[in-house]
Amino acid sequence: MEYRTLSNGVRMPMLGYGVFQIDDATTERCVKDAIASGYRMVDTAQAYGNERGVGAGIKASGVPRDELFVVSKVWVSNYGEGKTYDSVKRSLELLGTDHVDLMLLHQAYSDYHAAWRDMERAYEDGLARAIGVSNFDPTRLLDLCTFAEVAPMVNQVETHVFWQQHYAHQNMESLGVAHMAWGPFAEGANGFFANPLLSEIGEKHGKSVGQVALRYLLDLGVIVIPKSTHRERMEENFDVFDFDLTDDDRARIAELDCDRSICYDHRDVQLIGGLLQLVKGQIEAQA
Repeated sequence: MEYRTLSNGVRMPMLGYGVFQIDDATTERCVKDAIASGYRMVDTAQAYGNERGVGAGIKASGVPRDELFVVSKVWVSNYGEGKTYDSVKRSLELLGTDHVDLMLLHQAYSDYHAAWRDMERAYEDGLARAIGVSNFDPTRLLDLCTFAEVAPMVNQVETHVFWQQHYAHQNMESLGVAHMAWGPFAEGANGFFANPLLSEIGEKHGKSVGQVALRYLLDLGVIVIPKSTHRERMEENFDVFDFDLTDDDRARIAELDCDRSICYDHRDVQLIGGLLQLVKGQIEAQA
């Protein structure tokens, strides 16, 4: 396993297992299988509705909690001083643990500064070993880093061979924030798994398209969390530490970059407008 040392000294695995869009009941089995396959980091979120399943899978794995790195995220409807802190504690209850290794703010909307103050409190109280954000563009990340007492340690954003996020990556590095990718397989879009170049390079190294893509991102210093519900694919995705891409491989893969979102464009006003109306409805329902 390769690791990234975060700005506060915490060592974070560079490769983990993601559980987005896996139902709570199935998540328990998947997390247990992933841990058995060698994964030691699991990424979930309040919005995924499967934190309980993650906790059950961790317990069923038999691997000691201190050998695992657990990541979750606070959803936007839980932003607000006091409210965010309470939601972190609720996540811990569902996960069956007294702390997470990394807690993120899921989106850069609503009063994320107030939410961040609660994240700082959760960090200071030992509820999270590290704190960070997700889906923060370079200016939002700079905004938070500038005014926070404790700067974010990680930013998780859409990153894959079709959107390599070089500008965002440089900004994160300059701020001392680790770059974590969601959707490292572009959620299968844009013909990802049949891409001729990735297939060619994979054949040369005896690896799959997915393995080549993960190795490329790891070489860029990007933390990855591939998802699969199939044990054999989990094992395949984890088997990326025994080969090296050549300089020519990396140069050719770099040319696949479209420099735009393929999965979920946070610059799409209509798309984000719908998301914000959903969040507003969730907040009103909580009142």
